[in-house]
Amino acid sequence: MRRLLVLGGGTAGTMTANKLRHRLDPHEWTITVVDQDDEHHYQPGYLFIPFGTYDRDDVIRSRHHFLADGIDLVLGEIDRVEPEACVVDLSDGRTLPYDYLVIATGTTPRPDQTPGMLGPEWRQSIFDFYTLEGAEALAQALLRLDHGRLVVHITEMPIKCPVAPLEFTFLADAWLSERGLRERVELVFVTPLDGAFTQPVAAAHLGTMLAERNIVVEPDFMIERIDAENRKLVSYDEREVPFDLLVTVPLNMGADYVARSGLGDELNYVQVDKHTLLSTKYANIFALGDASDIPASKAGSVAHFACEVFVENFLQHVEGLPMTGSFDGHANCFVESGDGHALLIDFNYDTQPLPGKYPVPHVGPLSLLKETHANHLGKLAFRHVYWNVLLPGRPIPLPAHMSMAGKHVPSEEE
Repeated sequence: MRRLLVLGGGTAGTMTANKLRHRLDPHEWTITVVDQDDEHHYQPGYLFIPFGTYDRDDVIRSRHHFLADGIDLVLGEIDRVEPEACVVDLSDGRTLPYDYLVIATGTTPRPDQTPGMLGPEWRQSIFDFYTLEGAEALAQALLRLDHGRLVVHITEMPIKCPVAPLEFTFLADAWLSERGLRERVELVFVTPLDGAFTQPVAAAHLGTMLAERNIVVEPDFMIERIDAENRKLVSYDEREVPFDLLVTVPLNMGADYVARSGLGDELNYVQVDKHTLLSTKYANIFALGDASDIPASKAGSVAHFACEVFVENFLQHVEGLPMTGSFDGHANCFVESGDGHALLIDFNYDTQPLPGKYPVPHVGPLSLLKETHANHLGKLAFRHVYWNVLLPGRPIPLPAHMSMAGKHVPSEEE
C-alpha cells in the first residue's frame, strides 16, 4: 500500500483528501489526515461575530464529519517532519510514515511577535478577530464603545484573507452609524502598505470608499511596538497612532514544526513551485493553502482553485509522469462594505482585480469591483457552499484558472 499523509484538516487539507479519495484506488492507497483537534472552523465567519451576525455555532463543525469514508483522521500535535526518513513525528511519540506528504496546516496569528501586543491590555483595549475567542471578546468590546478612537491595524503582510481588515472597517462604520455613534467614534485604518490594497485599480477604488466614509488611512506604517500603557501604536520611524480601541491583525506565520523540519522560510511557509505546489526541496512533499509560500492571497478561494490543479498533477506525479497543470494564483474574494452591500474581486498572479461581471462574462449575476446587494448575498451564501460543496470535494462549476472574459481595464476617467 502507498501512503498519502495530509497534515492539516482545514480547508485545503480536507478538500485534498476528499478529492483524492475519490480518485485513488483504495486497495492501493491509504489516506490519513492529521490535526490537533476535531473542530473545523469556518474562518470567514469570524468577521461577522463582532457584529452579532454569526455566533460560534455558525462557524464550528466536526472535522471527521467532512472526511469521506476511507480517510483516517489522526488527532495529535505535530512535532516535526523527517523528510529524509519520510516520517512525521507527533509530540506524544507516535510516528506516521508516508510515501507522499501534503502540508496544509495553514497560517496563524502570532501576537507574541510584536512587543506590547500581548499583556494586560490584550482583549481589554487590544483585540483581534482572526480567532474565534478574539472575535467573541471584540463583540463585547464593541457593545461598550460609545465614543473615542477605533483603530484597525495590519501588522505585516502576508495575512490570511487580506481584505478582511478592510471589511471589518467598513462593517464597523455601518454598525456605528446604525446606532447613531459614528460621529462620536473616529475610525482609522493603519496599514504597512502604501494604500488600501496591494493592486492599483482595487486600491484606488477601496481608497475612495474609505475617504467617502471619513475613515482616516495611515499608510506605510511598519510597527515597532505597541505602547499598551499609553494606548499607542509606535512605528520604526517613530510615528505614533493613539487608540481607545485597537483591532489588530497580528503577524501571520506558518506552523512552528515547519521551521523545526527545515521546510520553511523565515515565516514558516513551505517553499514550493508556485505553479505545481511541489516542494523545492523534496519530490514527495507538496504544500497547499495558506501553508505554502506562493505569492497569492492566503484565502479559501486560492486553496480551492489550487486544489483543482493539484489533484490532476498529483495523479500524474505518482505515476512518474510530468505534471501538466499550472496554477495561476487565481483568487476571488467578496469584500463586505456595509449596509447590505459587498464588492467582488477576481485576480491571479499576473492580473490585478478589474471591473466586470462574474461568473458568467457580461451577465454575472455578480459584479466585480462594484458595491451591490447581490454580492452581499453571495458572501452570506458562501457559508452553505463551503460546508456542503467545497469541503466534501464536490465539483463547483467555476474554472480553476482566471478568465479575462467579461473584464475590462478602466480608463483614467473611470
